Amino acid sequence: MSPTDIVLAIFLALTICGGAWLGFHLLTQNGRLLVRLELLERQLVRQGVLQDTPGVPAGTLLNNFALPKLGGGVATLAEWRGRKVALIYLNPRCQHCETLLPALAAALPQGVKSDPVALIVSTGGEEENQRFFAKHRPACPIALQEGSEVSGIHGASATPMAYLVDESGNTVGKAAVGGEAVLGVLRGEVPSAEPVVTNQSATKAKGSLATSKINRDGLKAGTRAPDFTLPALDGSEISLKQYRGKRVMLVFSDPQCAPCTALLPKLEQLHRNSDDLQLLLIGRGEIEENREKARSLGLTFPIVLQRSWEISRAYGMFATPIGYLVGEDGLLMEDVAVGGNAIMALAAGERVAGAQVGT
Repeated sequence: MSPTDIVLAIFLALTICGGAWLGFHLLTQNGRLLVRLELLERQLVRQGVLQDTPGVPAGTLLNNFALPKLGGGVATLAEWRGRKVALIYLNPRCQHCETLLPALAAALPQGVKSDPVALIVSTGGEEENQRFFAKHRPACPIALQEGSEVSGIHGASATPMAYLVDESGNTVGKAAVGGEAVLGVLRGEVPSAEPVVTNQSATKAKGSLATSKINRDGLKAGTRAPDFTLPALDGSEISLKQYRGKRVMLVFSDPQCAPCTALLPKLEQLHRNSDDLQLLLIGRGEIEENREKARSLGLTFPIVLQRSWEISRAYGMFATPIGYLVGEDGLLMEDVAVGGNAIMALAAGERVAGAQVGT
């Protein structure tokens, strides 16, 4: 063997040994990191910050939502008040949701009114869900969320999953996780056992911090109001920071939300009669739809539009209508006001205990 071959052989051996040592070192470090993350998550679960199982407690009043429906229109939870609802969460990328779909469609035949009423919240865009539901489409409204903006605040961190919701919008029993449990909710069965999450869920409730869902119940009093700059209906741009030094009633609304529509004339009256309180409404949807709503109701206060839920996400709640009172120093003066009555009470310096979305 020539000296050159010996040198190459030694270099190759050193490279292999060095790579093995580096791989072992990285594996060890990664293992330590995972252990630390697991310990941190367990601590957060014990403190009640994170959920170790999917679902909210029985008797929880679920936040209303306004989401686009597959095929057109808008779906809300509030429109079914007075009826029991089987609220079902699916994901087109979930293999077990795909397996469940034929039985789900068979349980909801066309032309037959179900009791409870079925309402599906699916993740993703129109095209993806059209493909997913092409062969087996349940005869019920299918609402589309972009990510987890609704399932996140509902504690629906697994799919397939369902709640039985009573006539007042409260959950009945525990969350139903898995295909058979979801079908049971469709039959009006009350889930009583603690949900068991196995590999049947596309999004595991008990896993890394990246997949755990932090409760989203709005920002608290004393928090600095997140700043934003959004396009207004008149073509200008409005920032929250330009209101510094003034009290601002910040209201989140949606043109397809019936409780929001009922609230808007009251907000207009508030705007006209208040000298020391500024009103700023954050809407959603298409600009022409919002302009038409403002014209039809004679609204003169400033209205800005968020593209989707990006500002709602910053303020910790995806429901409408909700409101925050921002102080002259830019801090939130009170916790979030949920529902029309609570918003008006907050603007008047009062609070309505227990007010909810759609009131």
